[in-house]
Amino acid sequence: MTTVTSPLAGRAIGLAAVPDPVFSGAMVGPGTAIDPVREPSEAVSPVDGVVVSLHPHAFVVVDAAGHGVLTHLGIDTVQLNGEGFELLVNKGDTVQRGQAVVRWNPALVEEAGKSPVCPVVALEAAADSLGEVREDGDIKAGETLFSWQ
Repeated sequence: MTTVTSPLAGRAIGLAAVPDPVFSGAMVGPGTAIDPVREPSEAVSPVDGVVVSLHPHAFVVVDAAGHGVLTHLGIDTVQLNGEGFELLVNKGDTVQRGQAVVRWNPALVEEAGKSPVCPVVALEAAADSLGEVREDGDIKAGETLFSWQ
């Protein structure tokens, strides 16, 4: 079983509350979402693994079990063309849970007219393969978001 931890501090809100139908409808996969604190911060890896996809606004880490976890920093943030985001690792790097991957500022994302809400998704997972999914309450980076069978 894989434990997926929060890449950010904020408030767990669940995927249904994400202002994007692709995520709220779990079309990318099941998971949850974080409404982040509005201060400059580092998004950290939610699992130990390899960075297989890396963009300023989103990254995927695949763990030893082959589970890919997507962290998407805000909604429609691809339109910011990387402005306000700083990559701290490279695609192909092996990372540890809690290791900083991207530095960003959710307040600047919001000022640019985008939602800073961050979906954390179990890619290609069956909805019933996740357990103990956090969908409410304050959460710190590194606290458990969900388990994945």
